[in-house]
Amino acid sequence: MDLENGQTYEMQGSGKNPYRIKNVGGVYSCTCPAWCNQSQPSNARTCKHIRKLRGDAAEELRLATAGPLKPLKPEGEEGVNELPLLQGFPWNGEQDLTGWWMSEKLDGVRAYWDGKQFLSRRNNLYYAPDWFTAGLPAHPLDGELWVARKEFDLASEIVRSQGTPDRWKDLKFLIFDAPESKGPFEDRMKFLTDAAPTWKSQYTALVEHVVCESNDHLADELDRVTELGGEGLMLRKPGSHYERTRSTTILKVKKFLDMEVIVTDYEAGEGRHKGRVGALWVRLSSGKECKVGTGLKDRDRDNPPAKGSIITVKYQEQTKDGLLRFPVYVGPRPDGNPHAPIPTRKKTPTETVVSVPAAPAKVEAPPKEDKPKAEPAPQPVTVSAPVPTPVPTGGSTMAATPKRYFEFVDGSSNKFWEIWMDGTDVTTNWGKIGTGGQTKTKSFPDEAKAQKEYDKLLAEKTGKGYSEKPRPA
Repeated sequence: MDLENGQTYEMQGSGKNPYRIKNVGGVYSCTCPAWCNQSQPSNARTCKHIRKLRGDAAEELRLATAGPLKPLKPEGEEGVNELPLLQGFPWNGEQDLTGWWMSEKLDGVRAYWDGKQFLSRRNNLYYAPDWFTAGLPAHPLDGELWVARKEFDLASEIVRSQGTPDRWKDLKFLIFDAPESKGPFEDRMKFLTDAAPTWKSQYTALVEHVVCESNDHLADELDRVTELGGEGLMLRKPGSHYERTRSTTILKVKKFLDMEVIVTDYEAGEGRHKGRVGALWVRLSSGKECKVGTGLKDRDRDNPPAKGSIITVKYQEQTKDGLLRFPVYVGPRPDGNPHAPIPTRKKTPTETVVSVPAAPAKVEAPPKEDKPKAEPAPQPVTVSAPVPTPVPTGGSTMAATPKRYFEFVDGSSNKFWEIWMDGTDVTTNWGKIGTGGQTKTKSFPDEAKAQKEYDKLLAEKTGKGYSEKPRPA
């Protein structure tokens, strides 16, 4: 018998209570004294209970293939706690990003290939199998180890596991920069585009970058990516060099949703906040409860919203367990009625993230040699995208169409989506089945462009598994 990752098994030993055996990322542990009192690293330990469960042959193979538990440091850099990598600031929501390079913000694990091995930002080693790194160049690459949208937890679990190399087959190394290649960003991307075919690696790809045509273009692309399940966007300043620090030449753009929730309890503050509220416990319309500690000002901690009152929080997305990811306190219910019923659906996405530390309102001008030319505008560097856009399966549509209704039901997902076009307007409505959902209309200068948008949205939804159904009465 063997255990799945995260699974626990109880086995009766000589004592009254059974011992618990657990598998975490290929590392097996047991609560028996024989396992707990060993001096070896945890991934190199075993005991008679684990051997009885898995068999001697499986245990010997696991112990032989597990790498050292303590991560290695690159040669000559002992004691370094964090690698000096290029990192960005959140966009302030106002700066004009026309002409900047735009790409999807990947929800994977940041990984630095130093020419020999993968390292984390904290300078720890990821134990990638030889077949995964085969063909990668001897020079550094900056990117992410990625599984799929909304699968950050799985990607993180795989790269931190030991003794389970087969799990790396689910990963790809998506590359967005060549730190030691000379020149501005455009030259570094051309270098990667020319070099990537020579690596002959099925586990690597380059991240696609396109020129941002305007802030409206940015908003449309952010809508498209988040609707597909993506985390957000990254914007790179044209002509910028690779700085091994946090820089205003790279900006993160995310979208927040907001929700009204009920305050159920308080959590006491610690440190500077000792003696006042540290966080609020809130209940969602689903009945789930979570903690909100970010966004509270000193006055809110001294005089928190009353238990039972309704407040607004903003958040990035909901987890698979139905909880809020990165919830931030916004304020009390704006209509002044704390006891009115809470809506059972999410409100329309309202704002782009502006978190701390926020990007300065004015970005310092780079050295003269870094300034991009006004004309001509840089051309897109088109390389492999993480997830290709589905090809439309339906035929052409009329300029004025009836409402087409689709549903997606899979596990905990229970969603609907509908679309219609009226002249140069394309309207979509989406949400949880049984609710009114959210509605959005886009207007276009002519019917041909409206038709193109209609077909694109239809293809994206059908490509994600939405099935057309009769529209409910």
